[in-house]
Amino acid sequence: MLTYTGVHLDRIAAEGHAVLMLHAFPLSSSMWVDQLGALYQYRTPALAPNIYGVEGSDMRPNWSFDDYIEELEPLLSELGIRQVTLVGLSMGGYQAFEFYRHYPHMVRSLVLCDTRAEADSPEALQTRKEFSAAVRQKGPEEALLRMQPNVFAPGLEDKNPAVAETFKAIVTHQTGEVIAAALEAIARRKDSTATLATISCPVTFITGKEDKLTPPPLAESMHKAVNGSVLHLIDKAGHLSNMEQPDEFNALLLDHLNRLA
Repeated sequence: MLTYTGVHLDRIAAEGHAVLMLHAFPLSSSMWVDQLGALYQYRTPALAPNIYGVEGSDMRPNWSFDDYIEELEPLLSELGIRQVTLVGLSMGGYQAFEFYRHYPHMVRSLVLCDTRAEADSPEALQTRKEFSAAVRQKGPEEALLRMQPNVFAPGLEDKNPAVAETFKAIVTHQTGEVIAAALEAIARRKDSTATLATISCPVTFITGKEDKLTPPPLAESMHKAVNGSVLHLIDKAGHLSNMEQPDEFNALLLDHLNRLA
């Protein structure tokens, strides 16, 4: 069973559309709190699930993105959701590509944020292997030590320490085993480069201008590969653009949804 946070799930219209928000590594649905608040205000049904082992979701050893996506579909069906606007950030973006490959008929539109289509290089795979082993040995604090210096735009932690504290709280609430399993699922993901040209629904790309982990050229490359897509770069934002600049991110998300209406 997957746990989730949702808003207005009692208001799913006859068409069965909702916003499905897929969270980043090594976070949880809590990263979407500002976006869920905005969608609540606009009376828009939305759902933010947690991956295996996070916030009460059942743990599953050696899980893959295929496993996760195939478990999302019956959850959506149970809630009466037949079509989604998929919003995926970082790892959530990788999962969004996988969802699109599995259930293209269910995807009304995509919002892909601070992510990439390419699979890991051999060097990146080795880094993930070392990261996974270290987290299993040392726990979530090791993930925090490795991730926090790279996720935020320079100076963000001084200007908005609450964001950094939220990031720390979500990461350290998990176990080393859960974080390592997610890392290994990321490492096993499929290359989605060829998928880009097959996407026929409306797509918006959003990336922080100061994202070190998935920098703007990656978003620009994906934007060029998806016919009719829209690209937005957010000032003073790094890899977690939705948390660092929530007002601008929310405005872009709501604009995307309004264009579907």
